[in-house]
Amino acid sequence: MQKGNIGVTTENIFPVIKKFLYSDHEIFLREMVSNAVDATQKLKTLAERGEFKGELGDLTVRVSLDTDKGTLTISDRGIGMTAEEIDKYINQIAFSGVNDFLEKYKDNANAIIGHFGLGFYSAFMVSKKVEIVTKSYQEGAQAVKWSCDGSPAFEIDETEKADRGSDIILYIDDDCKEFLEKQKIQDLLNKYCKFMAVPVAFGKKTEWKDGKQVDTDEDNIINNVEPLWTKAPSTLKDEDYKEFYRTLYPMQDEPLFWIHLNVDFPFNLTGILYFPRIKSNIELQRNKIQLYCNQVFVTDQVEGIVPEFLTLLHGVIDSPDIPLNVSRSYLQSDANVKKISTYITKKVADRLKSIFNENRKDYEGKWDDLKIFIHYGMLSQEDFYDRAKDFALLKDTEGKYYTYEEYKTLIKDNQTDKNDQLIYLYANNVDDQYSYVEAAKAKGYNVLLMDGDLDVPVASMLEQKMEKSRFTRVDGDIIDRLIQKEDAPKNELSETDSDNLSEAFRSQLPHLDKAEFHVEVQALGETSQPVVITQSEYMRRMKDMSRFQSGMAFYAQMPDMFSMVLNSDHPLMKKVLSDTNAATEEELKPILAEIRGQEARLAVLRQERDKKKPEEVTQTEKDDINNTEKAINEQKDKKKQVIGEHSKDNAIVHQLIDLALLQNGMLKGAALDAFLKRSVELIH
Repeated sequence: MQKGNIGVTTENIFPVIKKFLYSDHEIFLREMVSNAVDATQKLKTLAERGEFKGELGDLTVRVSLDTDKGTLTISDRGIGMTAEEIDKYINQIAFSGVNDFLEKYKDNANAIIGHFGLGFYSAFMVSKKVEIVTKSYQEGAQAVKWSCDGSPAFEIDETEKADRGSDIILYIDDDCKEFLEKQKIQDLLNKYCKFMAVPVAFGKKTEWKDGKQVDTDEDNIINNVEPLWTKAPSTLKDEDYKEFYRTLYPMQDEPLFWIHLNVDFPFNLTGILYFPRIKSNIELQRNKIQLYCNQVFVTDQVEGIVPEFLTLLHGVIDSPDIPLNVSRSYLQSDANVKKISTYITKKVADRLKSIFNENRKDYEGKWDDLKIFIHYGMLSQEDFYDRAKDFALLKDTEGKYYTYEEYKTLIKDNQTDKNDQLIYLYANNVDDQYSYVEAAKAKGYNVLLMDGDLDVPVASMLEQKMEKSRFTRVDGDIIDRLIQKEDAPKNELSETDSDNLSEAFRSQLPHLDKAEFHVEVQALGETSQPVVITQSEYMRRMKDMSRFQSGMAFYAQMPDMFSMVLNSDHPLMKKVLSDTNAATEEELKPILAEIRGQEARLAVLRQERDKKKPEEVTQTEKDDINNTEKAINEQKDKKKQVIGEHSKDNAIVHQLIDLALLQNGMLKGAALDAFLKRSVELIH
């Protein structure tokens, strides 16, 4: 019997393993089964080279539980180990400087295991004692048993073992009893080992007999040793890809399409990426790509390997060039990983372009599901924009699709304004903005439908990329100002009449939560609507963008800014003005006279002040100006009061305001009820 201490410079590595790897302790099973698969594949390689002449036989790796003994055993019929090999590979853990080691790797179990070849030692995360019973494949080899109880002390003994290979027996610790539950082990094997390259058996298949599940004689093989990505694309049908997708994501809708990756230079990479159907909720869909290393599951946190926008895709990537035990910092700095990321971006762009070129109708049919990927890619990656601009589409409110270049050609004659800017009109809800869309169509304009999660930031991006181009929502202004062909027609009303008309409506506007209205008078023609509500494109876009960019949160807090445009040409507006003037004329005469007098006085005072240097102006002169301004404002407030008092009983004013609010989905509750009752009275 040989006894000794494991060659480590720290007094006791095992508390370190326990403490710092605890959050990831389930990966011990991946490490154990991976080692067994490696030992098996090494034997197959030796047989292929003629260095092993014996019978390969059944190479299944077996995982078994013994709840009575409290053990979990992983057995293989691979190359096995001699006593010397155990001493070399198991007893010598080569690392030093324990304090640096702990500090550097305290947050990352994968890094600690991968960096120090500690795969086997991950067993001690869950075990109070570990035994290896092993026999080398070499002719006349002596079976040996190694055991260690979680201290640096170990024992090696000769033992009896009929067959080559290794049994790793884990005596599960008291605080890790969940690893003696059949379902837990089944779940972990399914997570980490379901595509390993050698059959892995866990228990027996069951069948329903006499009202209960009973074991059969057939092994329960948990893995598929030849997953789809390892096969040549030319041998596969569409149904094979769909079936594999259902295996990976049982509850998901059928994918839009897929890309089979297969490259062996300058790195090795295989895999299948699927485009799922996504309408929105970007965040919910991440982490669906599974990363494998030689068919062993590594992680589904693939940021850094896959470009950020493609983390929305589903599927599998397998690369032996990405180490099995990887840390995030490693992935971000590794040159191979960067090459892989670039390659995947190019492959995705090439595939999309070929689908677009070969079957545009089919591509258009998938565009609404597809655009979130493409928009996200264009926004987050400059080189992807350059590739995608030829197959990214714009969709109009009629459901027709255009490339960027096609759409520019379509609208450039009719939708260029007097400043030579090309105006892209869009709606994000055709029903809500129906009358605005119709007004634009009546002018011969085309209106885009931009109703996706990322359409607002995409509009801003396209304004930067395209020369002299501007996107504006169809309700962003009155139609004649959306695409201004010439200077606006002058308002024929006097300043007093414009003020009176504005005040008649302003005074009756309801107080809506987080909404502010600016009222203005415009000559829009007799056939245009009497009142139109528009919303500033800039402010609305900033508020929309604030949902995606944390630094813009203050925009989200700001009220919505609306313009209420009163059409001075409309007969109803003329009636409101004449009624207001007639009803308030006598009452306003002295107020207006007082305002005129005070304004004349203020003009003289300011003139006198402006002749002097600031330090020469006396306090009396300053007070005089302030008091005169105050007197003017008081009279203006009286004027507003008079007009407001008259307007509150003007049914036409209230009806026109409510109609404009109703058109914009802003009339609700008691205000809507009052509108309905008033409508009935007006008809009656």
